[in-house]
Amino acid sequence: MTDRTADRPAPEWAAYYAKTAGRPPRATLLAALDRFEKEGRTGFAVDLACGTGRDTIELMRRGWPTLAIDAEPAAIATLRARPDLPPGARLDVRLGRFEDADWPECDLVNASFALPICPPERFAALWQRIAASLKPGGRFSGQLYGDRDSWRGRPGMTHHTRSQAEALLAGLDVEMFGEEEENSVTPRGEAKHWHIFHIVAKKP
Repeated sequence: MTDRTADRPAPEWAAYYAKTAGRPPRATLLAALDRFEKEGRTGFAVDLACGTGRDTIELMRRGWPTLAIDAEPAAIATLRARPDLPPGARLDVRLGRFEDADWPECDLVNASFALPICPPERFAALWQRIAASLKPGGRFSGQLYGDRDSWRGRPGMTHHTRSQAEALLAGLDVEMFGEEEENSVTPRGEAKHWHIFHIVAKKP
């Protein structure tokens, strides 16, 4: 069962962070970083909806200068104060919603379980910004929610059919496209049907 993230209404961020503290970096990020390592390179990363830093810390550990963006002050404060932040890590943080954010050209955009919480009317512009910001050879790692996910239709959330998800990746070299569908629970223990696409894609 995959570790899911987007079960986080605004009033319950502190409880969510407590329940998910200490969990490892996501498999999509690790897959992207492993590919960069096989190519013998690192670069500059942008971590969208970074939360308290489970992926950001792994980027820092592997020597990636990173811009971490999140809309929750508690997340940014916790990330800054993490005792496992590597000494001398080149970390910049930005408070704000990722669909409102601008960021410089980069080698990796990581969006672990983040993009589904972008409102549908803003998703196309956000995806265009992600793709445009990647340097040649840069990668996207993250998730999209499928059309059979039980949260489909929730206000402010974006879901995709498989064909729509594949169409988003046109022009990129798809290195991972895993489709997951199962009945399980949210981090708060609520029953849910999950339909998720796990993606790593490289810009030619």
